[in-house]
Amino acid sequence: MGRDKAQVEIDGVAMVRRVGRVLEEVGLDVVTAGGPDRIDGYPNYPDPDNMRGPLAGLAAALQNSAGRPVLLVAVDQPLLRAGTVRQLLTFQRYDAIIPMDGEFPQVTCAVYRTTCLPAIRQLAAVNPQASIRDLLANVNERYVEADEWTTWGEDGRSWRSIDTPEDLEAIRADPGDN
Repeated sequence: MGRDKAQVEIDGVAMVRRVGRVLEEVGLDVVTAGGPDRIDGYPNYPDPDNMRGPLAGLAAALQNSAGRPVLLVAVDQPLLRAGTVRQLLTFQRYDAIIPMDGEFPQVTCAVYRTTCLPAIRQLAAVNPQASIRDLLANVNERYVEADEWTTWGEDGRSWRSIDTPEDLEAIRADPGDN
């Protein structure tokens, strides 16, 4: 995008604020990970010293979650739906709950529990650049397929990432019901 995606606006609202509003509506604490000290007033958890990337942000959030589940969502997913978040949080017996969109696990619009931390630490000890997908092979995961998430009213927009100016223009032209 050539600029900080968190501050890119859709209908006058920064993407980070759009995501934050949904999380607040559901009753979740909103924090950012791995960025500056604060983004739009939200506190930030720095990446652990030995890690980088989304897995590092997840580790930071889980370490500071006081045992509560963490919904990891990317700042560039401004069409996140509260109903989808609520549904993902209902799964109790799993370390990770991940929507599937076709063959692709939506790891940055998923719920993780602190039970993931031992596997994250093991991965980081071997590879500080390990990915969230690497983590999924080492935890009790639950993939939620389209035939299930569509019954929630989800259409895949919750995890649609805005990566290019063209993506941004498409969202501005058709934001759906968000």
